[in-house]
Amino acid sequence: MPNSSRLQSMRPHDGSLLWEGPVADAAAVDAAVVRARTAQRGWAATALEQRIAILHAYRAQVEAHADALARLIAEETGKPFWEAKTEAASTAAKVEISIAAHAERTGSRVGPFKADPGGAEQALRHKPHGVLAVLGPYNFPAHLPNGHIVPALLAGNAVLFKPSELTPAVGEMLAGLWAKAGLPEGLLQVLQGGADTGRALAAADTDGLLFTGSATTGAMLARQFAETPQRILALEMGGNNPLVVWDVDDAHVGAAAAIVVQSAFLSAGQRCSCARRLIVRDGAHAALLDRVVALTERLIIDAPFADPAPFMGPVIDNRAADKLVAAAQAMGGKTIRPLLRLHDGLPFLTPAIVDSTGLSTPDEELFGPFLQLVRVADFDAAIAAANATRFGLSAALLGGDRALYDRFWAGSRAGVVNWNRPTNGAASSAPFGGVGLSGNHRPSAYYAADYCAWPVAGIEAETPHLAMPAGVR
Repeated sequence: MPNSSRLQSMRPHDGSLLWEGPVADAAAVDAAVVRARTAQRGWAATALEQRIAILHAYRAQVEAHADALARLIAEETGKPFWEAKTEAASTAAKVEISIAAHAERTGSRVGPFKADPGGAEQALRHKPHGVLAVLGPYNFPAHLPNGHIVPALLAGNAVLFKPSELTPAVGEMLAGLWAKAGLPEGLLQVLQGGADTGRALAAADTDGLLFTGSATTGAMLARQFAETPQRILALEMGGNNPLVVWDVDDAHVGAAAAIVVQSAFLSAGQRCSCARRLIVRDGAHAALLDRVVALTERLIIDAPFADPAPFMGPVIDNRAADKLVAAAQAMGGKTIRPLLRLHDGLPFLTPAIVDSTGLSTPDEELFGPFLQLVRVADFDAAIAAANATRFGLSAALLGGDRALYDRFWAGSRAGVVNWNRPTNGAASSAPFGGVGLSGNHRPSAYYAADYCAWPVAGIEAETPHLAMPAGVR
C-alpha cells in the first residue's frame, strides 16, 4: 500500500525510482506561511540592488550546475537530454529578462506634477504582495515555475513552491540552487505533495497564487479565489491550439512540414502551446500532408540519453499514456497515423494524426503527441475552425502573404499568434498567455512582473501646500 506521507518520483523511460521525500500536509503548509511572512518583511525592506545581487548569484549557480540540472530534468520528465539542456539554459536566462521586465513594467517613476502649483511631484512605485504560492507543472519543471519564482522574489515577495507531484526532484534542486546563491532562509520553501497539498496551499493565508497547469485545476482555483478578491491569482493554462496551412508554395513545403511536426510533437506533445488541430483547405496541400506523415515516421522515440539522440521521449507516466490512447480511440475519425504504446508498461507513444473533419470532437487539451486534421472549404471557415474552442493560447498560420496573415491575426482569438513559425515558438522578451480557458488575462514570461507587484500612485511634496478652492470665507 502506498505511503501517503511519502512522495515518490519515477523515471518515465524505465519506471525506476528517482526520488523520494515527505509530503507536506495542511499543518506544514500553515507553518511555512508563518515562516515566509517573517522572512518577507526583511526581504521587502532590502534594497533592490541587493535582491538583484542574489538573483545574479542564483543565475551563476544554475549555470555552474547546468549539466546536472539538465540530467535531472531529462530523468524525471523523460524528455531528451538535448531538450533538457535548453530548459536549463532558459532557467538561467530568466534572471536578466526578469530584471529588465521589473525595471520597465514595475519600476519607480517620480516627476513634476504639473497640476500642482506648489511644486509637488507625482510618484509611481510598486510594492510586493507578500507571500505568494507557486504551483508548478511537470512538462517544464524548472523553467515554468522559475518564471514565477524569479520575478516574485525580485519584487520582494516570499514564495511557497509546490512542484508537480510528478517532478518533485527538480523542484528540490531549484530550491537548493537558491540556497547556494545566498537567498535568506524562509523566502523560498518547497512543499512537496499531490492534490491535497495543492488544495491546502491554495486555501492557506497567502497573498496570492501563481499557477501553470491544466484548465480543470485553473477553473477550480478561479472559483475558490472568487471568495478572496484581495488575493492575486495568475493562471496560465493549456490550449486546443490551431495551426492553419494555406497557400504554401512548392519551394517551402519541406519547411512547412517540419513546422507542423515540431508544433504538434515537440516534447512528446507536452507543451501547452503545441498544435492540436491542423486546419487545411479541402483538396489542397496533399504534398504537404505526405511530407508531414513521412517526417513523422522518421522521428526517433527513445530514452533521454539514447544514441542516436531521440526527437521525443515518453509522456510523463502510464496514466497519461492510457488517457491519451483512450481519448484517441473514443474520438473516431480516419486514422492517418495511429497512437500506439511502443513498450508494455512504459509510456512511450507513437505520434498520431487523425482526420476528424466533420466530427463533433471534445474541445479538450489532449496533452500528448496527437494531432487532428480538419479540412475546410475556405479561409473564413479556417478562421472559424481555429476559433472553435474554449481555449485561446496559441495559433499559427503557414503560408499566404502579409494580407492573409493580417486577416488571420485580426480574426484569431489567441494570446500568441505566429506566422510561418511553430505554434510553440515564443519569445522570452514578450508576454506569454491566452484568453478563454487558457488564462485569466495575467500573461506570464515578460509580463510576470505585472502580477508580482502592485502599483502605488501618489502626489508628494516636501512641505504642506494647498490652494483653497472658491467658496471659503
